[in-house]
Amino acid sequence: MNELTTAQRPIKQRQMMTAIMTKTQVGKVPRTQIFAWLAALGGLAMASAVVAEDWPQWRGPARTGISVEKGWLAQWPEGGPKKLWETEVGIGYSSVAVAKGRLYTMGNFEEKDAVTCLDAETGKVIWSHRYDCASKDPNGYHGTRVTPTVESNRVYTVSRHGHLFCLDTATGQVIWSKDFKKNFSGKMPTWGWSGSVLIEKNWALIEVGGPNAAVVAFNKLNGDVIWQNGSDETGYSSLMPFDLEGERCLAVFSKDHFVGRKMKDGSELWRHPWKTSYGVNAATPIIEGNKIFISSGYKFGCALLEVSLKEVKEVWRNKNMQNHVNSCVLWQGHLYGFDESRLRCLDFKTGEVKWETGDFGKGSLMAADGKLIIYSQRGKLATAEISPDSFKLISSAQILEGKDTWAPPVLANGRIYVRSLSKLACLDVKAK
Repeated sequence: MNELTTAQRPIKQRQMMTAIMTKTQVGKVPRTQIFAWLAALGGLAMASAVVAEDWPQWRGPARTGISVEKGWLAQWPEGGPKKLWETEVGIGYSSVAVAKGRLYTMGNFEEKDAVTCLDAETGKVIWSHRYDCASKDPNGYHGTRVTPTVESNRVYTVSRHGHLFCLDTATGQVIWSKDFKKNFSGKMPTWGWSGSVLIEKNWALIEVGGPNAAVVAFNKLNGDVIWQNGSDETGYSSLMPFDLEGERCLAVFSKDHFVGRKMKDGSELWRHPWKTSYGVNAATPIIEGNKIFISSGYKFGCALLEVSLKEVKEVWRNKNMQNHVNSCVLWQGHLYGFDESRLRCLDFKTGEVKWETGDFGKGSLMAADGKLIIYSQRGKLATAEISPDSFKLISSAQILEGKDTWAPPVLANGRIYVRSLSKLACLDVKAK
């Protein structure tokens, strides 16, 4: 751990240090009291090493798949961490959002979608908002896709058929709603709408895929349209905000192109052709400065792009990372993610493969405190040290049964949440 200067220490530590130094200098404090204070300081230092964090949207606070949470338990006993609860949440692939002690997710029960709010610690259902929504899919993969987005006292969700809802987090009551097909003539992707709502200041943005409505920005409070622009059909990814040369921008991974847009009005900056099999561009773009990494499955591959406000060009392109249904994380100059069913590490600058392992199938992952949290496509959870040198497994355990468990794992406030096609489990990884 890096040493902190007095000015950098938490306020309580600084106050206690000042009290100790001042009073001991004048000889007014017994030695036993000094020892007690020092012990308390040690406790505060230990507490400051444990950092908890909410996970209010798809891929976390910054949509990067990385949490700042520290001090959680990555080493588990045989059988895995303690399971606090397990519950049915309906059929689907939606991950979870966690905010202010509550958890939000989606699933489908007998052709009705359910947006469900649970107590994050106990799993008790607080409310459930249900509406008619066909779940069965002639192309396979039934149920919901989208992860809820929580902001202030509102939660935003999208169904696979394009029903957008803004709900009250306290009650689940509808504040406002839109229908992508009816309101914008949006063309439903083959496997349904899959992008999660992005909140940017007073706006709620989403890829709709309609004529002059590729992307739409709504007033987050009442649903009024702020702007709509472009006519690309939607892919399966989620929007990513970024700053470029003083301009707030939006990365849009549409069906056939990767498109840069201005945040203020949706106007197009540039586009890069990216036509994949079945239009499955699902991975969230990884952005570092003016470099953007994109990846797709079906043997298509990946590329590192360099962008400006005027143009986009490829730095490198290869097939070393084919993200089919989930996204990479970028950690200290290296990408970690699933090349179809192989977990790989790539050098971000060159695209060179550093290592790979095939123990998890077509899985998903996130990162926190120098560790990967990995979830296999059949319900196996694992942790590993983040290192470009080799794959370094820490612990693993079978948590849920089934196949195609593609919803990424979530670490929030000392608990890991994992999902099968119908069940959600909560695991205790708080430092003891």
